[in-house]
Amino acid sequence: MSMLSGIRIIDLTTVIFGPYATQMLADLGAEVIKVETPGAGDISRYLGSGIPDPTMGSIHLTVNRGKRSIALDLKQAEDAAVLRDLVATADVFFHNIRGKAIAKLGFDYAACRALKPDIIYVHGTGFGQDGPYADLQAYDDVIQAASGTTSLLPRVDGDPRPRYFPSLIADKIAGQFGAQAILAALVHKLRTGEGQAVEVPMFECFTAFMLTEHLRDATLDPPLGPAGYPRQLDPTRQPFPTRDGYVAIVPYTPESTVRLMTLLDSDALLETPEYAAAKAEGRHMPLIYAEIARKTPTKTTAEWLAIFAANDIPAMAARDLQHVREDPHFEATGFFRRRTHPDVGGFHEMQPPVRYGAMGPRDLGFAPRLDGDGVAIRAELSQAKDCVA
Repeated sequence: MSMLSGIRIIDLTTVIFGPYATQMLADLGAEVIKVETPGAGDISRYLGSGIPDPTMGSIHLTVNRGKRSIALDLKQAEDAAVLRDLVATADVFFHNIRGKAIAKLGFDYAACRALKPDIIYVHGTGFGQDGPYADLQAYDDVIQAASGTTSLLPRVDGDPRPRYFPSLIADKIAGQFGAQAILAALVHKLRTGEGQAVEVPMFECFTAFMLTEHLRDATLDPPLGPAGYPRQLDPTRQPFPTRDGYVAIVPYTPESTVRLMTLLDSDALLETPEYAAAKAEGRHMPLIYAEIARKTPTKTTAEWLAIFAANDIPAMAARDLQHVREDPHFEATGFFRRRTHPDVGGFHEMQPPVRYGAMGPRDLGFAPRLDGDGVAIRAELSQAKDCVA
């Protein structure tokens, strides 16, 4: 049996944040019913190439697997009635519609609680609803900027222009918080029988994530120094060139630093007055990094990795995105799996990274076509009503 078998989640979320959260729960066996607008559906359907169907884009495949889709126009009385019937059967109702809009549609917390007293009602917001930004729209770029993340790369390379981290990192981190919040609320419900309203704000979630290390010396009051974790803002902290590529090396502890310098025949550096002075001030790593960069071009990446593995030095090859799937470790663990989607054809899918001793491998299902389960879901609701009657 899957970990979340029997849990039903009604998912009105769109794009990445909410769908990423509910996919993690679908991977654990929850039944996730994705409610989409008729005609277009969730915008994530059009992110990435979709061949032969443009509504089945590649990113849709990676954040909506294992879900069922029903298209409902909530401004129409008949479709709103279908959603009310679904809420009455659900454990979780999750949406990322702004507060005033969801209330106007008739699906705020009070309305859903009237339909299902123990409902877990999750609102994925851009910003905490008790702050001045409550009604603002939020997307990944906006949250990266507001959280200070766009100020990090300029501090590394000296280019003063703020820049985005090249990933939908705010969406995905908020999605992780969303999945965690739902699981915590489900545990509370199992213990007490109580549902509750849960708010998952992107701005607060992502800022908490980024400032875990980057608040640094500004944590204290008065601050001992500026925000920003020096080790990660060091411009010399880069993959090092080898004869045929690049390698990431992390001499993180004093012991591993000594071993590494000995392997590079550079241990004399550690005895110099310059290094001693820099270490006393906590700014010695650029000297270490410069010495590593001077020595690593003498061997191939494979040669260095073999040496480092034999001497317990943390190191990995720096790969291009295109070649990550070919990593022998992933090939051995089966992390990437080639599957054949009934509508899209062959595609590569990442497996859930966490493994549970109480849950064996299971069929993860596919990302659904728009309204692909609408007829079946309506029939199930009708049958349930007939049984009650």
